[in-house]
Amino acid sequence: MRSSQAIFSFALVIALATGLAGCNDKRDPGFQGWVEADMIYVSPDEAGRVTKLNVREGDEVKVGDHLYSVDDDLQLADLNQNKATLANAQQTYDRAASLSKSGSGTQANLDSAVSALRVAEARVATSETRMARRRGFAPVAGTIQQIYFREGEMVAAQRPVLSIMPPGNMKLRFFVPETELPKLAIGDQVRVSCDNCAADLSAKIYFIATSAEYTPPVIYSLDERNKLVYLIQARPSRPDALRVGQPISVYLNPKTPVADQR
Repeated sequence: MRSSQAIFSFALVIALATGLAGCNDKRDPGFQGWVEADMIYVSPDEAGRVTKLNVREGDEVKVGDHLYSVDDDLQLADLNQNKATLANAQQTYDRAASLSKSGSGTQANLDSAVSALRVAEARVATSETRMARRRGFAPVAGTIQQIYFREGEMVAAQRPVLSIMPPGNMKLRFFVPETELPKLAIGDQVRVSCDNCAADLSAKIYFIATSAEYTPPVIYSLDERNKLVYLIQARPSRPDALRVGQPISVYLNPKTPVADQR
């Protein structure tokens, strides 16, 4: 009898200890989100065929690097035509200026020649600019994220040939319920985790939505009672450790143990 009571007492102590430990071990489930980036799209001003592609997806580029070329046959013809017009305007101006000096010409003829010359010069400058823009250069430093048109393909005017992802343009997007908003402020640091990522990833909040929205279908909330959520965006401290589209978990309190997500 005493033996049975001792066993029961021991089991009760173990159960109480386990329960207390469970109460004290409050693990942070985190908030689900993903990685996005504000891409820089490089496009030609006018339609044409891609004749040269100097980069591949994943390449690192610097500001001013030559990325691609588009055929310039039409722009070259336009430039040659405007240069011919400029040459004629220059001759007309020279004659008018000479006659004006000798007193044989009128001021009106000279003014007309000057005006025609300035217009011709402006058209040549425009044609040269159109020619120069048949070559695409990197406006920012970053990584070639995606190429949309290859050599030999026709690209429409202002359609991007490729996109560049600057490291500073990477961002984390996640949603929190209204009850968690008082815990957040612009400039706060949050902890970030993802599959097979480094353990010391963090990000700084730079945007908090002012209006609520319904939980997006791609987000699986751990608490189904929270139907309205607010979008939060943060800049990662180590953007090179993340990939666009990668799912992540965000933790508001860096010191709270992380719940098992399996």
